[in-house]
Amino acid sequence: MRLGWLDALRAIAALVVAFQHAAYRYVPSLHWEITQWFDPGTYGITVFFLVSGYIVPASLSRTGNVRGFWISRLFRIYPLWAVASTAIVLLAVTDVAEWRFGLPDLAPGTAVLAHVTMLQDLLFVPSVINVLWTLSYEMAFYLLVVALFTTRLHTRPAPIAVAFALGAVVCGSLLPVAGLSQAAGIDVVVAVATVAALGAIGCAMSGHAVVRTAGALLGGVLSLVLVIGNGRVGPWQGLAIMATMFLGTAIYQAERGHASRRVVAVAAAVVLACSVAAGAWHSRTWGLPAAAEAAFQRGWASAMVLAALTFGLGLALRHRRLPRLLTGIGLISYSIYLLHPALFQSLDHIVGRPRHDAPGMLAAAFGVLLLVSWVSYRLVEAPAQRLGRALARRWSSPATTATAATAANAG
Repeated sequence: MRLGWLDALRAIAALVVAFQHAAYRYVPSLHWEITQWFDPGTYGITVFFLVSGYIVPASLSRTGNVRGFWISRLFRIYPLWAVASTAIVLLAVTDVAEWRFGLPDLAPGTAVLAHVTMLQDLLFVPSVINVLWTLSYEMAFYLLVVALFTTRLHTRPAPIAVAFALGAVVCGSLLPVAGLSQAAGIDVVVAVATVAALGAIGCAMSGHAVVRTAGALLGGVLSLVLVIGNGRVGPWQGLAIMATMFLGTAIYQAERGHASRRVVAVAAAVVLACSVAAGAWHSRTWGLPAAAEAAFQRGWASAMVLAALTFGLGLALRHRRLPRLLTGIGLISYSIYLLHPALFQSLDHIVGRPRHDAPGMLAAAFGVLLLVSWVSYRLVEAPAQRLGRALARRWSSPATTATAATAANAG
């Protein structure tokens, strides 16, 4: 059964992120006015992170099957990731699009390995598609959730969210950006992290309890080390992202009666306050001009608050029938999110950018985007998800399911 309100939230998030990247092309004056007070990109990805935190660990707890969880996640994410990445690479090598800054200077093997793990942003490797950076934090979250679930430490996400949020404020500027890569070199860190990530996932899918636990712990430690010590963005932002995702998990548990609503409400207030404070405090260390710093702080704070309100509104309306158009767009939201950079760069090459605000071109670009995303969902996403679910059922080990179910019931 689909949760329509989550699809609606995904639709809003994907459309707003796409608007962020389309508006400066087609309505630059409007884009400038908006971004002086509000950051659409931060808003969209924060809604995405709350939704992922809410639903992803729930699927693991519901089935109690770590192997099935990883199989379904990999088939959910990687097929479209491969299509979108291939498309942007082809556009770049044919000079239709530009390479992301820094990518041409990396050894090809290093760039490929970093992207295969989907941890590239946490390995100080520029994402081949600008929006892929958020998937690095999704993958880190999955690794940490599996570690907590396997060791039966997953039942108290609210304190975990608060700990990450406090860390964002206290430690955010004390830690260097990409400290590991700066100390050991990007190639070394990518190689070690790739072996650790693939080994962690492989072992966590094992039918042997000791191997499975060891793999899960390795993945959890890798996740923490990379988020805290090697992100491309400031450590404060990585910690705030993890706090946001675990807050989503805490809200799910409160809704299901597995956690105190009062405790989760306090945790939500702390996470929101700390995230806003971290953005205001740590952006001062960037050396931006005063006007740019103030605009960032306003945009960050308003985006975080509005994202929280949006998620809260969706939760309040979860039992209501929502517009089918909105929930339908939610189904193709992943395609919208991953494909819009390549599409917009292709349109730049084909029709160019207007010299003045052109709302009609903005609307036309979104029309093409929705059509392309619908085709992508039908031809790539939906078949891959069906295959992933079938393989998860077929390859799931009874021993793995039984042992993990015990951990789930403990929560």
